[in-house]
Amino acid sequence: MDFELSDDERSLADGVRRLCAARFPLEALRAQEGRRTLDGAGWRALGEAGVFALTVPEEDGGLGLGRAHLAVVFEELGRALVPGPLAASAAAAPVVKGAADGAVPVGLLWRAPGDARPVLVADVASLGALVVVGGDGAALVDPADLAAVALDRPLDPLTPMWRVEHLPDGAALGASAHDLWRDFLVAASAQLVGIAAATLDMAVAYAGERVQFGKPIGSFQAVKHLCADMLVRAETARNAVQAAAVTVDQPDVGDAVRAVAGAALLAGEAALSNAKACIQVHGGMGFTWEVPAHLYLMRARVLTVALGTEAALADTVARRL
Repeated sequence: MDFELSDDERSLADGVRRLCAARFPLEALRAQEGRRTLDGAGWRALGEAGVFALTVPEEDGGLGLGRAHLAVVFEELGRALVPGPLAASAAAAPVVKGAADGAVPVGLLWRAPGDARPVLVADVASLGALVVVGGDGAALVDPADLAAVALDRPLDPLTPMWRVEHLPDGAALGASAHDLWRDFLVAASAQLVGIAAATLDMAVAYAGERVQFGKPIGSFQAVKHLCADMLVRAETARNAVQAAAVTVDQPDVGDAVRAVAGAALLAGEAALSNAKACIQVHGGMGFTWEVPAHLYLMRARVLTVALGTEAALADTVARRL
């Protein structure tokens, strides 16, 4: 498989990166820490740019592209730390009215049949719909019907969380739970690749600027090894996610379920490990609130939890070998 991006894919990535730089600069995101609602104008701008309509068929008003293009776009969104239920809205866009153009932010979560435990739901105050998938079915829940209690201090200050004691049954959604969850995993895994790449860039840049004992710290072998390991993790995860996306688009080339689960495992590990290594390269100030490295670590943790447990993903891979 050729993992080099095509000219169209590079142009797509560049366009999304410019959009994120204009609409979601880090300084503006930091100013939103603790807010309970999404930036409505920014979310609509994403919708107008077609971020959520990538895999919606052209006859339904979408762009009719594949998951490979979705992975390219969502890597850039992850790199820019764009907040909100991005992967959920993209996965649900083909079946939830208003999601494709950004008019309706959509949440999505997995719920095993018969599981009555409380759940955490992100962005409840901003959601227009919540899709619950589990077993062989999918249901559409009105967020207004949720008895939700906001958490005072969510892990990611840009991802407000609510505790929901009981999920309503909702209305049956005429869509495959498997397909919805698969596309969610592809998009969220691509976001994690973006986090791994962004923290690699941050670490390398700082290692070239910070001087200790009269030399840039990047000249020391210990720091070189940290950054080299970060590069290997980011590239391995990117290739795995791209391979999974292509396999979903062309299921005759391999096992899409196994590929997606494996990509989610590698992307989660790369994002978490790279964010931690970035903090370490930044040394004594790496864990302070003023350095943005911690935001990437927190977002990576939130996304990896949303993907499911490592054990469940690994079991999926093992069962399909």
